[in-house]
Amino acid sequence: MLKKFPAETLKPGDIVVTNDPWLGTGHLFDITMMRPVFRKGRIVAYTVSITHLPDIGGNGFGSASTEVYQEGLRLPICKLYEAGRLNELIVEIIRTNVRVPEQVMGDIMANVSCNEVGGRELLAFMDEYGLEDLRALSAAIRGQSERAMRAKISEFRDGTYRNRIKVEGFGEPVEFAVRVDVKGDSVEIDFDGTSGCVRAGVNVPICYTNAMGLHAIKSLTLPSIPNNEGSVAPIKVKAPPGCILNALPPFPTGGRHAMGHFVTPTIYGALAEAAPDRVQADSGMMNLITFQGRRRDDRAFSCLYFAAGGYGALENLDGWATLPHPSNMAVVPVEIWETLTNMTIESKRLLTDSGGPGRWRGGLGQEVVLRNDTGHTLTMLGMGNRMEFPARGMFGGGAGTLRVHAVDGSPVHAKGRIEVAPGQRITVTEAGGGGFGDPRQRSREAMRGDVLDGFVSAEAARAIYGAES
Repeated sequence: MLKKFPAETLKPGDIVVTNDPWLGTGHLFDITMMRPVFRKGRIVAYTVSITHLPDIGGNGFGSASTEVYQEGLRLPICKLYEAGRLNELIVEIIRTNVRVPEQVMGDIMANVSCNEVGGRELLAFMDEYGLEDLRALSAAIRGQSERAMRAKISEFRDGTYRNRIKVEGFGEPVEFAVRVDVKGDSVEIDFDGTSGCVRAGVNVPICYTNAMGLHAIKSLTLPSIPNNEGSVAPIKVKAPPGCILNALPPFPTGGRHAMGHFVTPTIYGALAEAAPDRVQADSGMMNLITFQGRRRDDRAFSCLYFAAGGYGALENLDGWATLPHPSNMAVVPVEIWETLTNMTIESKRLLTDSGGPGRWRGGLGQEVVLRNDTGHTLTMLGMGNRMEFPARGMFGGGAGTLRVHAVDGSPVHAKGRIEVAPGQRITVTEAGGGGFGDPRQRSREAMRGDVLDGFVSAEAARAIYGAES
């Protein structure tokens, strides 16, 4: 943004925006907004916020596009506000290109307010502590973060560690290959050997691959450390241009999380030897489904339904039920979902025996049944995975169960674009998380609790866990 609008050209009240996948967070649906913070006539900081919009036009939030041009409106770096004045032309362009303009512009203007409040609070902080600028404070925070991260990385055993996994694609599976080099107080992660891009909206720009790689190392070292230039300095992530983890235009990237989320477990698998007490078994992953249609009052909607598979187990910790990894988000309450869409959620239930067996059991998946009560045909855009390759266990732990999407009992592709007629039921069966360790070493007390709670059947307790009748 500062290359396009250098600091010396910015004015109080300017707000710069873009949703370019290769400049922001990896897909068109996230809008990035930056506002300079002025104090005594000069810039002392920038506030930046990012919001996932409910719609950006095109095919909608899904994986069905074959080029980025089909995925929606792509805004170059531009000024939404200049010296406090709203650019009405940009607003008109956005409103004209999206299905739900009130929702989209409401979210964008909430971002504007967020940046304004952030700047105001920062200036109040500087006034309270008598700071003329943030240079010294920034240097101290970044320096302390880098030292802490390097010290923690130094606890890993030096070496080169490798791993490969397969992920469902469109036809042929996609293969991830990683080499992790740990040397002293630094880590280099290289995805050379990973499959190439595909003509579907699941390709991943390098910015997202980098973020997931950093997340993996941070979660194994210092999860609570602030995200800043210092904490990421010891970690380098790279992938060959043109592979699915370093997609270039015009490959579509709308559902980049559907592949990008596998960066973290691929790295965990590589580092299982270097940090066996810190890595996690595979998770059932999150499941995002966009529903587009019209309510009974004929008002258009485009809403994202979020469900989740089971969390992968760790040493000394069972996986939680229906908790995704590596990203997470809150579930929309049933009542709100039904009000927004006029769809009905008939049932939600945990699935017995869906969590991978282990000394520490994988988290359970769930079954959700939704009914189309809108009175109109609606479109379902899937971005699920784990339909073919289950969440793997670690150190003798078993795999979780698979994910299944079905309409009126007939299976459909979890990454497909499906038309759902009025009255039809959508059944989403969420994948279980992987187990950790030999299931026959699970404590008898934990095993009894699993059976009593319905997490594990009595038959599985005897056959897999070795429980006595």
